[in-house]
This record gives sequence, C-alpha cells and structure tokens, in this order.
Amino acid sequence: MKRGIILLLTALLAVFTLAACKSDKESSGESASANVEVNEEGFPIVDEEIELSVMAPGTGIAEWEDMATLKEYSEMTNIKMEYTTPPLSDFQTKLNLAFASGDVADIIYGAGSNNLTPAMEVDYGEQGVLLPLEDLIEEHAPNIKKMLEENPDIKKSITTIDGHIYSLPKISEGSSSYWYKGPLWFNGQWLDALGVEELPKTTEEFYDLMVRFKTEDPNGNGEADEIPLLDVKMNSSRAWFLAAFGMKEWGIEENDGEVRYTPTTDNYKEYLTYMNKLYEEELLDPETFSQSDEQKKAKGQDNRLGIFPDWFSFFTTGESEEEALNNPMFQPLTSPVSEEVIIPLNPGINRGAFSITSENPNPEASIRWVDYFYSKEGFTFLNEGPEGLLWEDQDGERVYLDTPEGYDSSEDYRGSITPDYGIPAPTVSGPIEGKPKSEFEEFIDSETNEKIVPYGEVPFPLVYLTAEEQKQINSIEVDLTSYVEQMEAKFITGVEPLSNWDSYVETIQNMNIDEYVEVHQAAYDRWSES
Repeated sequence: MKRGIILLLTALLAVFTLAACKSDKESSGESASANVEVNEEGFPIVDEEIELSVMAPGTGIAEWEDMATLKEYSEMTNIKMEYTTPPLSDFQTKLNLAFASGDVADIIYGAGSNNLTPAMEVDYGEQGVLLPLEDLIEEHAPNIKKMLEENPDIKKSITTIDGHIYSLPKISEGSSSYWYKGPLWFNGQWLDALGVEELPKTTEEFYDLMVRFKTEDPNGNGEADEIPLLDVKMNSSRAWFLAAFGMKEWGIEENDGEVRYTPTTDNYKEYLTYMNKLYEEELLDPETFSQSDEQKKAKGQDNRLGIFPDWFSFFTTGESEEEALNNPMFQPLTSPVSEEVIIPLNPGINRGAFSITSENPNPEASIRWVDYFYSKEGFTFLNEGPEGLLWEDQDGERVYLDTPEGYDSSEDYRGSITPDYGIPAPTVSGPIEGKPKSEFEEFIDSETNEKIVPYGEVPFPLVYLTAEEQKQINSIEVDLTSYVEQMEAKFITGVEPLSNWDSYVETIQNMNIDEYVEVHQAAYDRWSES
C-alpha cells in the first residue's frame, strides 16, 4: 500500500514537473526547437535548419512552395517554410477561423490591414496570440530598426496604445504610392479632336468640357454614344471630386488638429449638388451605380469614355503603354466653396503585413528572416527574384529577359516567381535601384509630381483605438456607412431630392455621429502627442 502511494506521488510529481517545464517554455516563447542559435549577420540565419509555418493570401498564379524566390531564400537562410495560402478573396474568413480555433501559423504574412485589422492586432496582441515585436526589432532587425528611427510617423502608425508593435507594415515609395485611389485619366484622342490645350482647373471648366465631350462627337463615329465621365459606384473618382469641394475623405478627416465627419458638411452637400447636375445631364454615366468594372472597361475599349478612373489608363482603354502617354492625368479642381487646391494623399503605409504568433518556436529567426526585405537589396530580391528568371547580370549590369511563352505579361510571370505580387508583402517597395525607367514610368512620375505631390494631404493618420473605443465605433459604423452609401447614390441620381438634406443630416446625428467623431478625435490626439 505504502509502495503504491509512493509510486502515485512520484508519477504526479513527474506530471507537475513536465507541466511546469512546458509552462515555462511557453511563457518565454521557447519550444523543443527554439534553442537554435541565430546568426546576427549575413546568411544563413541559422546553421541548423528549422521549419516554420506561414499563412498568407494566395493570388492563384503559383503555389508558394514552387516560387523561385522563396526556394532560393530558403537555401540562403536555412529556414524551411510550410505555406498555407487560401485565396485572397477568402483569406480574412480563413484567418479568423485560424484565430478562433487556436490553430494559427507561426507567421502571418501579407495579410494587410483589411484582413489583419488594427482591431485584431490590439485584441490578439492583448491576448498574447500575437507577439510584441519591438524588442525583437531592437535586437535582431537592423533594417527595420533603422527605418523606424528615420521615420517616426511610421513607428507611431504601427505602435498600439499599449506601446507594442504587433505587425510590420508594407511601406510604399515611388510615384504611385502617393495615389489615394487610381487617378482620373483624360482620353487624349478626344482632347486632340476638340483642340483642348489646357485641362480644366475648376469645377465650372470641368463641366464645360464634359458638355463638349457629350455634344461634339470627339470619337468621330457620327453617333451620340460618348460618355463624358463614369465610374463604378463612385468608388475611385469620389475622392478626387470631394477634394474639389474642400474634403480629403468620405468620412473622418482631420484639418489643423480638428476631426470632422465630412458627409454632414455643407461642402458635401455642394459635392452632391454638382454630381447630381452631371448625372441629370447625362455627363455622368447613368449606369455608374449599377455597372461592373468589366462593363466600364468594355466602354473604354470602344472609345466611348472622356474621363475615367483606373490605376493606369490603358487598363480601361486596352491601349499600349506608348499610346497611353497621350492620356493625361486629371488636374485637381477647385470650386466656388474651395478655392485652395487639395488632394488626398496615401500615407504609403499598409499595416498587418507581417506578424509572429505565440505558436512560433523561433521568433528571433523569424524577425531576421523578414528584416532582409526592408533593405534595398532585399526588396530587389523579393520583387524580382534570383538571377536567370526576370533578369541576368551582364558585366555588372542588370539586363532584363524576355517573358517566357504562356504568360500574358512580365507581371504575370513575376507573380509566379515571388510573393510580392498583389498582396502587401512586408518590405519597403519602390523603384528598383539602377533599373532604367521606361518612357511610361517617366510619364507617371511627371504627372504625379505636377498634379498630386504639391497638393497632397493625408486625410487622417493611421491610429489605433482602445477596446472600448472599438466597441463604440462598431456599434455605430456599419449602419452609418450603409446609410451614407445609399443616400449618396440617391442624391446623385435624384431619387432623393436634395431638399431633404436636413432630414438626412438629422438621421446621421441620431446615429450618434458626435460620439463617433469624439472617439476619432481622441485617437488623433493620442497619435499627435506620441
């Protein structure tokens, strides 16, 4: 009997000892494979190969384990990755399920703030599911550390209220990184046909040109089929027209430290009045609120559009880059209620690009793995892959190779080589050092530097909310956003007369808009003072 008790106590002691050891390892981020020594400089990152799991959104072009860039980087680092890449369209659902089940990967890569939202960062960071990165950055990530020291606004924008960094950003540089949305582009053929030598700079001049587009047959086919202006639900062009009436955002914006909600302002009413005028006179496509992007592009390829939004004009028109040189970017407009030229500016920061979870047995190696991509050399490697695919070295000069058969473009081919395609990969992106720019790239630089950079202002900084503030916002935002979206379409199309403006504003006020603004004001004040 006594011997049995002793054996039982011995077994219990062993269980408790193992549990205590496991607990100690979990609390310190250790695991059975976490004792691998990390080399602080150069490659490989570890002498003894380790394996880590990665969850990332897939674009469907290639399997990540087959991508030449990742295969080469695995050899360079001695870190083997196991990739789970649900489709981009389904990624947020899969990520939420992974968090909910507790079966989350060691690394979350390329999610971006639309999928790994700021609220999720705060929530899962406070729960301990996402590891704080600031100490790892300080000790093991010299490129990231340098970036944050040289750019305090980036550091402020990725640091949560509790002082921790739970995700790394994608930082975008270069001309298109300034664009808040895809720009508006004029049809250069139409401008030439009408002898237009100077683009409109005011809303009145813009209206006059739209009338000419509609009535003077600029496409020369003898039919009244011209569409002066169009969009898909105003999703792209809205920002540029709001700016003409003194607003930088369709929602919360900051001006001289004061936060306001623009859809209840007199400026917004003037915007709606102007767009309604364009719609009533069929200068704005009657199908704007019902058509798809594919339908928009079909009209562009039929040479029926005068001005239209897209990332590049040839995406809509189907022209070549050379032909697109004749399609100028819009000139920012002023109006009777806003005589100062302003334009919304993209902050160039996409949060949620890289996070390390508490499941990760080697956070030090993981932060070193991603740190390389925040150097110019690392970005070039990530973006264009190893030699022999997109490029080769000829006497010290990078020479670009022809795209293999089976790919529609060099970009499609690049998407089969690297994960830095179609997702916010963690890096500092921009022009490749030493890579000559095409004539079209020079054109984009010139148009951006002339028409956007001098007037650009970030509408509202990237902030974090407290858990309580997030609850307040969540209780207001869904119904508010839905109502404002519906009413914009109704006011512009005339389904709802603008004589009902006061009733519209009163409805928004009853949705606790003052509380909504106050929360964002508090968040802005914290950001500004940090």
